[in-house]
Amino acid sequence: MSLRSTLPNITLFEDPPARDLFDRVGNTPLLRLRHVTRDLPPTVEVYAKAEWYNPGGSVKDRPASAILRRALLEGELGDGHILLDSTSGNMGIAYATLGAALGIQVHLTVPANASRPRLTILRALGAQLTLTDPLEGSDGARRVARALATEHPHRYYYADQYSNEANWKAHYHTTGPEILAQTGGRVTHFVAGLGTTGTLVGSGRFLKEHIPGLRLVAVQPDAPLHGLEGLKHIPTSDVPSIFDPGLPDETIPVSTEQAYAMAVRLAREEGLLVGTSAAAAAVVALQVAARLEAGVVVTLFPDSAMKYLDEPLWREL
Repeated sequence: MSLRSTLPNITLFEDPPARDLFDRVGNTPLLRLRHVTRDLPPTVEVYAKAEWYNPGGSVKDRPASAILRRALLEGELGDGHILLDSTSGNMGIAYATLGAALGIQVHLTVPANASRPRLTILRALGAQLTLTDPLEGSDGARRVARALATEHPHRYYYADQYSNEANWKAHYHTTGPEILAQTGGRVTHFVAGLGTTGTLVGSGRFLKEHIPGLRLVAVQPDAPLHGLEGLKHIPTSDVPSIFDPGLPDETIPVSTEQAYAMAVRLAREEGLLVGTSAAAAAVVALQVAARLEAGVVVTLFPDSAMKYLDEPLWREL
């Protein structure tokens, strides 16, 4: 059998011209996982949304875009106001990328142990940073942002991604419809990690409304102390107010070790160099798929590993 005969069919298409960065947010590819799924029956398919195709390099461009648009339309971000929020990296990069394009100043509170590449990117994009106690993680950064907003209410527009309705609505209006269209309505299970919870809540609500019987599966670390950047251990964290605990049909924990091993597998078997939250989602997607005789499991890969290559997972290979 020739190599050409084993390749998938490729359709070339003309991408519509973009007017600005905001036009490039969303419409990310849905990629089928073909090698890590080799033990599954052919009637079970597993797909992942490749969110690093967004202009800021992550899924966070979706809520950042929606939050900025809403704040501008409602007059909350104007007259020299500075956008303020907490972040562990990706949301800050999304704010800084889109904010720079709009001429909006961005101030971020970030745990001091954020990776050097992420801090470098944020500074390169012109964001002002306040580094917070690394032991308090993203919850500590959020508390510092809230205090700054309270102390200087006329200086800042405090976006607060954890309670901002535009966060989950961005996924309701973009991610969910994209998955529905890209699978031709065949998706049976959607798997998403819990961080701010916007992806799961927004996409999950849309998909459940349009696909009777769809199973929504949440992913979280298996312990309070973990190495899964961007994910929250909900039982021991400040729970985002946008989270609807009754929405997931199931929540599956993942260990840091499981996610690290999957990240290496995805790189070497699928050619997908992804972050650890994406790898954790893949672990759960495969666990869900392994139970099925037939079905279409879709998950979401929030970002690539490019901002994390200085971390031990990759240095120790």
